[in-house]
Amino acid sequence: MKVGVYFCNCGSNISERIDAQKIASELSGEIAWMEAVDFACSEEGQESLVRHLAEHRPDRVVVAACSPREHEATFQRVLERAGMNPWLLQMVNIREQVAWVTPDPELATRKAARWIRGASARVRRHEPLETREVEASGNVLIIGAGPAGLKAALLLAEAGRKVVLVEKTPVLGGMPVRYEDLFPNMECGPCMLEPVLGEVMHGPHASNLEILTLAEVTEVTGYYGNFTAKIRQAPRHVDVEKCIGCGECIAPCPASSPNEFNYGLDERKAMSLAFAGALPNAPFLDEAACVRWKGEDCQACLDACPVEDTVLFHCGVKHLKRNAGAIIVAIGSALYSCAEFSALGHRAIPGVYTSLEFERLLASNGPTAGELRAPGGGPPSRVAIIHCVGSLDEKHRPYCSGVCCQYAFKFNHLVRKKLPEAAIVHFYKELCVPGKEEFALYEHARQTAGATFVRYTSLADLRVVTEDDSKAVIYRDAAGAEARISADVIVLCPAVVGPADAAQLGATLDISPDRFGFFEELHSRLDSAQSKMKGIYLAGACQAPMDIQKSINQGLAAAGYVLSGLVEGKRLRIDPITASVDEPRCSGCRTCGAVCPYKAIGFLPDSRRATVNALLCQGCGTCVAACPAGAIQGAHFANAQIYAEMEALLQ
Repeated sequence: MKVGVYFCNCGSNISERIDAQKIASELSGEIAWMEAVDFACSEEGQESLVRHLAEHRPDRVVVAACSPREHEATFQRVLERAGMNPWLLQMVNIREQVAWVTPDPELATRKAARWIRGASARVRRHEPLETREVEASGNVLIIGAGPAGLKAALLLAEAGRKVVLVEKTPVLGGMPVRYEDLFPNMECGPCMLEPVLGEVMHGPHASNLEILTLAEVTEVTGYYGNFTAKIRQAPRHVDVEKCIGCGECIAPCPASSPNEFNYGLDERKAMSLAFAGALPNAPFLDEAACVRWKGEDCQACLDACPVEDTVLFHCGVKHLKRNAGAIIVAIGSALYSCAEFSALGHRAIPGVYTSLEFERLLASNGPTAGELRAPGGGPPSRVAIIHCVGSLDEKHRPYCSGVCCQYAFKFNHLVRKKLPEAAIVHFYKELCVPGKEEFALYEHARQTAGATFVRYTSLADLRVVTEDDSKAVIYRDAAGAEARISADVIVLCPAVVGPADAAQLGATLDISPDRFGFFEELHSRLDSAQSKMKGIYLAGACQAPMDIQKSINQGLAAAGYVLSGLVEGKRLRIDPITASVDEPRCSGCRTCGAVCPYKAIGFLPDSRRATVNALLCQGCGTCVAACPAGAIQGAHFANAQIYAEMEALLQ
């Protein structure tokens, strides 16, 4: 077998330490030739290699140069241009791993000779692998209709893609549509999102969007380019297309239940809108609260509705199936449970609220129509805001959530606007105000008359107590002495944590939550919008704590991955470096399926033998190493190839 070796001088990076002529002489009986090139990766160097390969037609090729990570793809293209199979190449890194780390030229030359000998032995056993192509769907499934999901959906729809937008609540917009003011510039949340919602629901590209509210993804099968999702959609009992949003059906409803959209601070009717201004502008019927579903013959909402056939009692759960080439997960985040801090009195002491509860109290469409009242009924004279509840705490969440200080300073602004005479106390552990605009709210809070900042070390040093009809926050001051500040309303700013249903959805999609409950990204810096499952992307706060701007940017990044990877009319190329199963040797022990990080291994139903999905497999070799029967081999990294290289190196 004729093996040609191409030695790259890399200027003087390699040649000043390694003598190519000595290596050629030493290996003369083992290789057909060794050709030295000044800069093999340059355009001139590549053209020279193409001509030489086309003229001499070696059976296998070794390129001794720099890191394969940097230029293996370059030299594979060179082989293709010369009419050779690109997988009949083996690269040797004699720059970073020999020349740059071996000062002695004689030793470096001997070392390089061994490495080239090993590569020559290995490449003789290379197989001419072929890249396969498969059809792929350009449709996209997006789970979660908050800012990140909406912007991703809109961008994809504008590009002509068909998008299925799945939202588990009755309304679109996620959390920000419940906020009347957004940091840092105090913009109206619903107003900011209204143009996006309008485009999604009624814009020129709305025909490319299928919106499913009250829906959840229950099962996903398939792989990148060809996913099949099963979706369960609960009945709204209101025809959104016919409903005019008048709300006449709400007042006559005799049943009420705690209002989850206001975090239980008030009640809503069984037939209700989530809140004023919610979109779609149509009520929904809560079967769990409705007396009709408890055996009573009630149709008060139906009788009150002025539009015929709009209230629908007899529609049931829909089980839908949708195909998609990619999936974007944008289900948002949650707050750390304040039940972990009983000393702070949440749910036990009136007037102690989480930040989300306080947000709704400040909203004009909230439980008090935006009027801020102390538990006794009058306006509060002092509001205490406790930062870092669970954040920067090794016993709870060691990270900084990044947004808490900003919304705390927003609360400072809103409280002063509503109650100019009220005092405000910020209990903080650390302050976080990154960004070119974010400092403004902090400066405003610092300069506000009546605003006080108290630094604490640990939440263990804080507790909320009641004294007669008043409350007080007891803390330790800088000198370690115990002190107290009375407050009528106390706001807790808990750590931002992963979404409550991350584990359930993660199991459905085969993507893993990290140790904090957020979905784990492919790489925290380079690929934060990609999950570890090919074709499933992450957008927004389900991946890490982040504000609206970062969430939307990540949603757009996820959409960009879809548009670049699933090009209309383009077939998906499958990298041939994948694992394969020798079925007669497979015992069906399922060890490989348990260790595969890409969920690429399934099991044949008739024989229970393992099978590898080549589109999902990334060729990592974990299953090859784990198989107790040696029934799995990795293409391009077969045992015979690796053993041959090792034996030649050790000669």
